[in-house]
Amino acid sequence: MSNLAFILIITSSVMHALWNLFVKQSRHKTVFIWWMFISSGLLFTLTLPFIPGPIPVPDREILLISAAGGGCFVLYHLLTGRAYRSGDLSLTYPLCQTSMVYVPIWGGVLIGERLTLVGISGIALVVLGAYTVQMQRLSLGELLRPFRNLKEGSVRAALAAGFVYSFGAMLDKAGVQRYSPLYFTWLMVVVMLVLMSANLLRTRYRNQIRAELRENWRLILMSGPIMMGSFLTFRYGLKLAPMSYAVPVRQVSILVGVLIGVLFLGESFGRVRLASALLILAGAFLIRLG
Repeated sequence: MSNLAFILIITSSVMHALWNLFVKQSRHKTVFIWWMFISSGLLFTLTLPFIPGPIPVPDREILLISAAGGGCFVLYHLLTGRAYRSGDLSLTYPLCQTSMVYVPIWGGVLIGERLTLVGISGIALVVLGAYTVQMQRLSLGELLRPFRNLKEGSVRAALAAGFVYSFGAMLDKAGVQRYSPLYFTWLMVVVMLVLMSANLLRTRYRNQIRAELRENWRLILMSGPIMMGSFLTFRYGLKLAPMSYAVPVRQVSILVGVLIGVLFLGESFGRVRLASALLILAGAFLIRLG
């Protein structure tokens, strides 16, 4: 992985953790995520006319990839919103990122990516960090605790989000290899916004839309540029790096999420979760060397 790709993905991971913090602080998670996409999509669209050069016309294949990828990411956001309703940020956020367990498999089987031993070791450390982040203390007995947590709805939703995201990442890689990362990201944002808007047409959300804007308009405005920056830096990095490496490296965001949850939100078991996040950080640097 090149230095540029590594820096882009690390930058994306920090911004990714920040807008997830905003989601955790909101009242109605699904509605807040929709407002974030309104903010990000509007800013993105207003920026496009100032970009030099003509907009490349997407072909049918790109439109299908962006539609399928957008569908995966909408489901991912719905599942993460559900996980955050009752789970700690420093617990549910890392589990939402478990896509890196599946991405190397899809990368090797479907698009023929080859990993080095150092890179595989790095991915293993990232997976270990995501697993141990649920432990309340460092002990052999606690190793089984994540399996006991499967009874909790927030944990199941977070794990499902990670699985769905892995398919979205594969479609992402296909899209940025065939089309401009800038305009592919914009297409994805449009698709996701349309799908989320259709979901919010249900009666249960009608009273929540105005209430969420009235209560959290500052967070919504801040989330727009942060989310747009996170999306763009990741996809430009993804274009330059193997998918099997890019997605695990982005999990450095878990370190940021754990630090925010423990230091600013007062969540418990800080030492264990910090140690787990550091395992993920070490894994990311091994992936960089691999």
